[in-house]
Amino acid sequence: MMNEPEPLVARIPADINTPDKMAYGLTFRQILIVTLTGGIAAAIYYLFHRLLPVIILAAMVLPLLALGLTIALGRRDGLSLDRFALAALLHARARKHLVSASEGIAEPPRWCRVRGKLPCPLRLPVRAIRTDGALELADGGVAVLVETSTLSFHLRTTGEQAALVGAFGRWLNSLEAPVQILARARPADLADLVETVERQADTLPHTALAHAAREHAGYLAELNSSRELLARQVLIVLRDQPATGRGRRALRRDACAAVVLRRAAEAERSLAALGVATRVLDADAANQALAECLDPGGRHPHGQALPDELITSTTGSTS
Repeated sequence: MMNEPEPLVARIPADINTPDKMAYGLTFRQILIVTLTGGIAAAIYYLFHRLLPVIILAAMVLPLLALGLTIALGRRDGLSLDRFALAALLHARARKHLVSASEGIAEPPRWCRVRGKLPCPLRLPVRAIRTDGALELADGGVAVLVETSTLSFHLRTTGEQAALVGAFGRWLNSLEAPVQILARARPADLADLVETVERQADTLPHTALAHAAREHAGYLAELNSSRELLARQVLIVLRDQPATGRGRRALRRDACAAVVLRRAAEAERSLAALGVATRVLDADAANQALAECLDPGGRHPHGQALPDELITSTTGSTS
């Protein structure tokens, strides 16, 4: 009997975006903040140590040092406190009322006095969705969404795990442009599945099968009402930026979309070696994915019309 190979262990840091430590376990940004804070405190002491008592100087300098150390060493929601404070300041100054107006907000006439501020146009990163599924981005680039299935890694043998890691590594090394892998959990609703099972139960050839189908539908209905079900979705975002130069912008964007779609097809073939099922999202599926990402808790039925799509017919029954 052959011995199993040693388990493949690769240690990956929890946060791969952690900046490098320069000295004393501090990053360059932290050292800069501490240095500026210490310099300001030293300048205050040098200018006023002959004029003010030590207690007053300590009351001025110590809170400043404490504030600088807190900003340099503290973190909130994965961000350093200086970046968090800057983001909070920008959010506080930004307008909160956003409306869909690609042409901009028209200024009111001079005779009209407006109380408060006018709404600001909503600038989404995706400008349009092409019929082939490519997303035209606001910065001029093009992106494609590829939905993938998942697989059980821990249930594989050591050799199979090593093969999976090697195949995935070869795909990563073959990438020519930045790729984003998005794993998200979305609410799952089994109402449609329960309705389908109940409807198909009447067409089963045997009463025992129909009874079992109805019991299974009842179990699914109870599970759907008593639990908060989640479904995991993994999306691979491939994007490219059209080359700057002369020529029509539409032609450059079409060429860029063709390149991204080719990379998506190559990703499908590479991930198929891992046993991962992939599919490039078309226009409807991409619209559905973007709507769910922008409004995770809302209901987004399939088959809804796009914002600029003409509705020519409706289906339904009236009595």
